[in-house]
Amino acid sequence: MAKRTLVRAVAVLGAVTMALAGCSSDSDDSTTTAGDGDTGTATTVETDCEPEQATAGETPFTGALKIGTLLPETGSLAFLGPPEVAGVRLAVDEVNAAGGVLDQPVELIPGDSGDTTTDTASSTVDRELAAGTQVIVGAASSSVSLKVIDKITSAGVVMFSPANTSDQFICYSDGGMYFRTAPTDVLQSQALAELIAADGAQRVFVLALNDPYGTGLADNTVANLVEAGIPEDQIEKVIYDPNAQSFNAEVDSIANFDPDAVALIGFEESAKIITRMHEVGIGPSDGMAVFGVDGNMGNALGANVADGLLEGMSGTTPLTDTGEEFRSRLLEVDPSLIDFNYSGEAYDAVIISALAALQAGSTAGVDIAANINSITKDGTKCTTYQECADLVREGEDIDYDGATGELAFVDAGEPGVGSYGHMVYGADNTLTTEDYIVVGG
Repeated sequence: MAKRTLVRAVAVLGAVTMALAGCSSDSDDSTTTAGDGDTGTATTVETDCEPEQATAGETPFTGALKIGTLLPETGSLAFLGPPEVAGVRLAVDEVNAAGGVLDQPVELIPGDSGDTTTDTASSTVDRELAAGTQVIVGAASSSVSLKVIDKITSAGVVMFSPANTSDQFICYSDGGMYFRTAPTDVLQSQALAELIAADGAQRVFVLALNDPYGTGLADNTVANLVEAGIPEDQIEKVIYDPNAQSFNAEVDSIANFDPDAVALIGFEESAKIITRMHEVGIGPSDGMAVFGVDGNMGNALGANVADGLLEGMSGTTPLTDTGEEFRSRLLEVDPSLIDFNYSGEAYDAVIISALAALQAGSTAGVDIAANINSITKDGTKCTTYQECADLVREGEDIDYDGATGELAFVDAGEPGVGSYGHMVYGADNTLTTEDYIVVGG
């Protein structure tokens, strides 16, 4: 088992603190800035609020639970699709093997999310809503989720993302119908800044793609680097268009700034950026300390650059020490898996939804939503659907700790604790997990 390292959360801006405290409304208003992935303009994101909560209906619905997926089978995040899909399928299989929900098997309705360059997600959502889904697991991309969240939640259907990390969802007006098992970037930025500071960096260049995920994570990372003791004038932040034909100008900016560390916050276009960095002698294999995040810390990146180009690059991705046993179960579902990013989060999204329906005695979306947060805290600990379901049937209040460990959802419908893998690329461009960083809680 890999070593688990507990990292004390560094002091952060008021908006960050309030997010970890469940968006209490007792403090002054706080905002962070996030980019709009479609227009390239900046939007102000409120993170100091009292999140909306779903209210259970008066009449329960006891039909079969139908769970749809909105996960990336195509597009810029397609490398995240296989482990997420495997996690969902494994969870549905285990729920059904344990008797299903309300004595009926869960029905899985799979669907592709694509990315923001297509209307795939909207078409998938239309099809799944027409099929009567009460829960949709997805999307992986924060930008894709923002395109369809209103359509899903206004229909009284739970939207449960295993991978959205943008802080734009903390105070989003979703009627209490949106949830995520992935910890917010407010937490990932702490883990990333801790990693960079621990490496001894004193001059940092932050390069991030222009969408809610990229700009939000970049802003929070800069704030945490400053709090970690790196002077603000020793940090440069550049936001780029991920669809650009060339990233020469951005790489030239890195070279001109002459940093001792680079934080690269991006998706598949990271391959082009790192290739260009190597061409001018500032890539990871050239000795530059380059740090990535969940959008690019996957073996798919290694397959898209020349051999050895990523050696020494490290970074963070939401990851818990799920252990070999869980990964073995996933491989039984999909033997071709090479990455396991967000598999545990996808698995837990299904298990939590099923347990919430069981606790509610109803498979109606609003009834499930009204019970989700309580499933993850302040009750009798349990770790499998079978164990938790037995307790629920006996009238026990449960606290589900699943594949991703402790969840402890706050009022915003997201984990109050974030576990991140400290990942490092080797000479063969493949990843290993050095240890785990836990923040929040």
